[in-house]
Amino acid sequence: MGRSEKPLDPGAGPVQRFAHELRELRRASGSPTYRDMARRAGYSAPTLSNAATGDRLPSLPVTLAYVEACGGRREEWEPRWRALAEELSARPAAQDEDDPDDPAPYRGLARFDPEDGDLFFGRDQLVEDLVGLVRKHRFVAVVGASGSGKSSLLRAGLVRALRNPGERDGRPAAIRICTPGQAPWHDHGALLEPVAGDADTVLVVDQFEEVFTLCQDPVERGEFIDGLLRCRTEAASRTEAAGSRLRVVIAVRADFYGRCTEHPGLVQALNAASLLVGPMSPEQVREAIVKPARAGRLVVERDLTARIVSDVAQEPGALPLMSHALLELWRRRRGRTLTLAAYEAIGGVQGAVAHTAEEVFTGFTADRTELARSLLLRLITPGEEAPDTRRPADRAELVRSEAAAEVLEALVRARLVTVDGTGVDLAHEALITAWPRLRTWAETDRERLRLQRRLTESAKEWAQLERDPGALYRGARLLAARDAFMGADGPAPDLTPLEREFLTTSVRTGRFVQPALVRMRRFVRSRWWLAFRLALLCAVVLWTVWFLNRDHP
Repeated sequence: MGRSEKPLDPGAGPVQRFAHELRELRRASGSPTYRDMARRAGYSAPTLSNAATGDRLPSLPVTLAYVEACGGRREEWEPRWRALAEELSARPAAQDEDDPDDPAPYRGLARFDPEDGDLFFGRDQLVEDLVGLVRKHRFVAVVGASGSGKSSLLRAGLVRALRNPGERDGRPAAIRICTPGQAPWHDHGALLEPVAGDADTVLVVDQFEEVFTLCQDPVERGEFIDGLLRCRTEAASRTEAAGSRLRVVIAVRADFYGRCTEHPGLVQALNAASLLVGPMSPEQVREAIVKPARAGRLVVERDLTARIVSDVAQEPGALPLMSHALLELWRRRRGRTLTLAAYEAIGGVQGAVAHTAEEVFTGFTADRTELARSLLLRLITPGEEAPDTRRPADRAELVRSEAAAEVLEALVRARLVTVDGTGVDLAHEALITAWPRLRTWAETDRERLRLQRRLTESAKEWAQLERDPGALYRGARLLAARDAFMGADGPAPDLTPLEREFLTTSVRTGRFVQPALVRMRRFVRSRWWLAFRLALLCAVVLWTVWFLNRDHP
């Protein structure tokens, strides 16, 4: 053992024990100098020396290089390293003794809100470009792939910049934010009325694609879009001094850009002012990793930064996955350091979400796993020739028992699901594709999910119409819903009370209506057949009389 190495207590913890075992391997091989080991291993002497300090778990490549330089067996040490990394990843992070309430510098799957602006890095130029467009145009569209950071750009970028303008730029009279939902015009139409005064009102419509995925009423959808576009027509029809005082900014997923062409006015607006949000460059990704850590007085291992940059840069839709991985690394930090070893233990960017979700699910009983499955699938809208999208739902639709409430709370604590008032939503659509279990559920139950979405909306409409019998299911829709959701014991248990009542009433009504319709059709068919035969007989009699009485030559 070299003189420069500090004393090490193998009983102080698993990392210290592992470092002690590395030192013992080196001693057994004749205590080569780290300079000699570096020549054999391809790593610098300080890197190899640090691997055995016991301060943190070295990365797997460094560990194996150390072992092979000392004549150890790779196949023996790699499983030991992986077992230790898994053990460390499952342990809660050690909090800083001086400040036990340090907030996380990363947002995970959640978006950045205006108050998170101090932690929002890597998009400075994009924010500047967007602010310039909003000041120049009355209607601006932000277009990008799911997971490209549009929501964070609007809230932590645009809204924060508008609230803190430069000396030459005025501050808006009001900034309003909404997502369309199922009834955008009914729910948000009032937001299109500007605040009185000379300053502009800015309306930010996040997740604009919901006008296509959640709003099923074409009239409602058209009124909402027309209302948003009115700011452009008013500005064009008035003088510059008395122009519209409303500015609209929408964010729409790139795969729904084609649906926007269904509205001619929307096409003109998108052509006039659109901002495309692409993947981050390597330098931007590096800023998004290092600068929040610096703000939180953390250290990010250089190898870790390089690995994440290589995994994420130029990858569309990877930002929420990166943010979630960084949050998990913060939870598993060693002292004030985020390590590559912990990153590898959680499966990197792609595996971090699944790792977190599976940790939650392994703690559920079989009954609660089924409750979680039903709850999560209700938060998904299956795509029609498009990727699946998340679907906000009311808490009352999801929670109908104490066990369901506890399952929801566990998902919220893991930041897989967010709760805002009575609304519940997936933390991000990336969860659908990044978590294999959820993706498999959605694929397996795709047709049932589509039927359930229709059943949910039909039941709500029936209730709004004061349970009008004319709104009940009949014919093919009733047969499809009955086959999917009715069993020997009645409606499926994952239906809400309203859905169960709607389906039961439809089936019960159908048992009386359908036979009556069949009898009526038979009666009508029999009457028509009798009339046809009488008409045919009359025609034959008349032709016979005519033939017998005509003048023969």
